[in-house]
Amino acid sequence: MEFNISTFILEIINFLVLIWILQRLFYKPLLDSIAKRKQHIEQSLAEAQSVKLEAEQQRELYENRQKLWEQEKQTALLALHQQMDAERSVQLDKLQHELAAERQKHAVTLNRQQQELQQHAEQLALKNGARFAGLLLQQTASPELEAHLINLLLEQLRTLPEANQLCLQLKANQQAVNIQITTAYPITPVLQQQLEAGFTALISQSLSFQYQQDAALIAGVRIDIGAWVLQANLQQELSGFAELAHDFE
Repeated sequence: MEFNISTFILEIINFLVLIWILQRLFYKPLLDSIAKRKQHIEQSLAEAQSVKLEAEQQRELYENRQKLWEQEKQTALLALHQQMDAERSVQLDKLQHELAAERQKHAVTLNRQQQELQQHAEQLALKNGARFAGLLLQQTASPELEAHLINLLLEQLRTLPEANQLCLQLKANQQAVNIQITTAYPITPVLQQQLEAGFTALISQSLSFQYQQDAALIAGVRIDIGAWVLQANLQQELSGFAELAHDFE
């Protein structure tokens, strides 16, 4: 077989045309498709990486928020416990004060009751004492006891304070001074003279004496000089004893 140069050249030309056609119609679109596919894959990978990064950021944010919430919860629990402890302390102090006030109130009430019982006992004792003293004095009353009481009154007249003497002297400015002497028993002339002499020494004025009896005095004397009343009798002593008992009521 002879080598034909023209045929060889035509074959080369056909081969080159085929390569141009293949590159033009098949290889270049394939490369473009591959490039686009690669770009799409790289874009998807980038988006996936971005999503992954955003997910990591969200996870870290969630973890940080979780830690912050735990810290806030611990802080809130601590504050709540402190508030509860403070409230408990306040309530305990209040309860202690209320109990102390109640104990003090109870002690005051008990003390008042004891005082009332004591006063009642003292009042009863004074009343019984007054009753007993009245019976005793009524049984022991006598003209001799009355004379003794009159002598005690005369002794008091001799040692009368200056202020009282001045008051009696003012009676002297009157034209006549009436002195009423009341005794439980008939008074003896000797005691009459002593009483009149005692008042005459105190009042330098015309004196008028009147005498009367009152068994209610039990024993002793009551002397009325206007608004003045001098007493030395058992009735007055018993009245004072009874008033003392009344003061305890």
